[in-house]
Amino acid sequence: MARERFAFGPFLLDASRGTLVERGLPVAIGSKALALLRALVEARGQVVAKSALMDAAWPDTSVAESSLTVQIAALRRRLRVSPDSEDWIATFPRVGYRFAGSLSVEEDEAPATYAQPPALGKEPSIAVLPFASMSIDPEQEFFTDGLTEDIITDLSNVPSFFVIARDSTFAYKGKPADVRQIAQALGVKYILEGSARRSVQRLRVNVQLVDAAGGGNHVWAERFDRDLADIFVVQDEIARRVVEAITGKLAAFPVVERYRPSNLEAYDLCVRARTLWAQDKASNQIRQSFLERTIALDPGYCEAHWRLAMALSHNWLLWGEPEEPNRPNAIAHAQRAVDLDPNDSGAHWASGFVLSYERRWDEAEVHYETSIRLNPNDASAFANLADFKTLIGKPQQGVQVGERALRLNPHPPHWYYWNLGFAQFANGQYDDAARTLRREETYRTVSRRILAAALAVLGRVSEAREEAKLFLSTSPHWRISKWVESQPFKNPKDAQLWIDAYRLAGLPE
Repeated sequence: MARERFAFGPFLLDASRGTLVERGLPVAIGSKALALLRALVEARGQVVAKSALMDAAWPDTSVAESSLTVQIAALRRRLRVSPDSEDWIATFPRVGYRFAGSLSVEEDEAPATYAQPPALGKEPSIAVLPFASMSIDPEQEFFTDGLTEDIITDLSNVPSFFVIARDSTFAYKGKPADVRQIAQALGVKYILEGSARRSVQRLRVNVQLVDAAGGGNHVWAERFDRDLADIFVVQDEIARRVVEAITGKLAAFPVVERYRPSNLEAYDLCVRARTLWAQDKASNQIRQSFLERTIALDPGYCEAHWRLAMALSHNWLLWGEPEEPNRPNAIAHAQRAVDLDPNDSGAHWASGFVLSYERRWDEAEVHYETSIRLNPNDASAFANLADFKTLIGKPQQGVQVGERALRLNPHPPHWYYWNLGFAQFANGQYDDAARTLRREETYRTVSRRILAAALAVLGRVSEAREEAKLFLSTSPHWRISKWVESQPFKNPKDAQLWIDAYRLAGLPE
């Protein structure tokens, strides 16, 4: 069945699936804002009356016009990717609003999922759905999302548990949820869902654990009403109670000392930075700014250090920024993260990534192994490991760990497919690489460069050259010679296949 997709700027709205992505990454956006955006784009440039917009976002509910004003303002902020980006929504006072940007409409068949989830394993398996924000302030969604993400991280560290990654559960944010269908789609037995309300001094969280594979019965539910300062205590308690409800014993929950920030402003900034993951140069600069402010407020915040290390690495690897001081600063922040919290999985895989580009392969491999030992559910560790295995001449293993990442995170950000396609190409799986890199999640990103190489090797040279032109339109300064210098292939001969393919695709020397 055909579905409509609306493309504008870096965004793609899939109307039938109710998803918004920005350069392949799912956008954290509330259900009301998503309904308003859909109503605006479906009007195709016509003014939509305020009453029609309120009906779209609040069906069968009477709300004040001020609620619409608040949601439109929040939607505008979310669609503004940089200070000088265009305003996509025009206001017609006392009448309504109109989608004001350039819009292209696509009709396409809904693609099959990358891989069908396997049958339930013996280990306890769970997905944590994004908690609903009960605050009237749309900005509080970031806080609620952070609460959900941290509970996912706590459960991921439980030995023998199988935990679906954040990206894949947030694909269901703001949508009517049948927990049994979601559990079947993600291949898990249990679903954890809840809601949260944050006020100036208080935090109220309602949570329930559902045996979705066992008929949808509630296993455990509880309400937490605490001081806001107790947020991390609440996170720990929810995770412990979930483990106890599933296993029947609290002792199964590991006692892992995790750093908890004392400054909630620093926490809010770090949570916001999580959603800005290698999307484009402007987003990366915003991410870097958030993380630098986080560290200024809380110098001991491990997560902020390793995320900043990745942002600095992306500056010079992806976005054409100078290597100095980005490269040495990335190394310093990655090391600082590991020093601050040796039990943080993210700190280790970020260190593995940074050190691999310094050609310190043995040290990088130790960090990747440590990351997965600490958290065997860290999908991003596996996705990055796919890239590393390819660079050290083991692309078959790269494909295997890339597929493992997709099992843990079946609705991932674009770079998961990018890294898998990189491994598939190096392993000689050119058709597989082309299919992977054609997926809508990654297609409009710089992974077009790898797609061009795969098509060239397959003999589809005209297609390859078209993809190369599209890639260069967003990366005009990219050169084969510069790429070879930056890529830390352990065996330099492994780069030759890429060089030949890039030349055939018409990419510049």
